[in-house]
Amino acid sequence: MPDPELLIRPVTEADVRDFATWRHEAPYDVYDITHPVDEAVEYFLRPTTGSHVIEADGELAGFITFGADARVPGGDYSDAALDIGLGIKPELTGRGNGAGYVEAVIAFARATFELGPRRVTIAAGNGRALRVWSRRGFNETQRFTSPEPVMGSDEFVVLVDG
Repeated sequence: MPDPELLIRPVTEADVRDFATWRHEAPYDVYDITHPVDEAVEYFLRPTTGSHVIEADGELAGFITFGADARVPGGDYSDAALDIGLGIKPELTGRGNGAGYVEAVIAFARATFELGPRRVTIAAGNGRALRVWSRRGFNETQRFTSPEPVMGSDEFVVLVDG
C-alpha cells in the first residue's frame, strides 16, 4: 500500500468538531479531548493556538498545534525552540505511518516558521510517539512530572532536534 498523500492546512470549525470527538484506546486515551466540543472549537480556532490539520489522501488524519499550546506545565521551556503538538486519528495509529506524519509536520514547520530547533513534549507512556520522533533525530532533553495532569498524564518527555 503506497504512503498516503499528506497535506497540512489551517484548521476549520468542522475539523475541530471532528477531532474533538476522537477516542483512543488505553494507554493512548490520554490524548482524548475531554472538553465540550464547543469549548474545543473556540480554543483551537484561536490564532494563538497555532492549529493546523493533516489530511491524508483528502481525509482528516490529524491535528497540529505550534507554540505555547504544545507545552506542558512543569517542563523547562527556557531554551528557544518551536514547540509542536501532534494528534493522529486513532484509527490511523499503529500502522507504520507515523514517520510520514512527523516528516510532513517538520517540513511544514521549516517552511512556515523561523529556523531553529523544534521541540515536542510527549507523554512518557507513549512509546510509539517517542520512537518515531527519536528516529527522526529528536533527542531527549528532559523528563518531568507535571504539577497537574494534562490530558490524563503527568509524566512527560521533552525531545529537541538540531
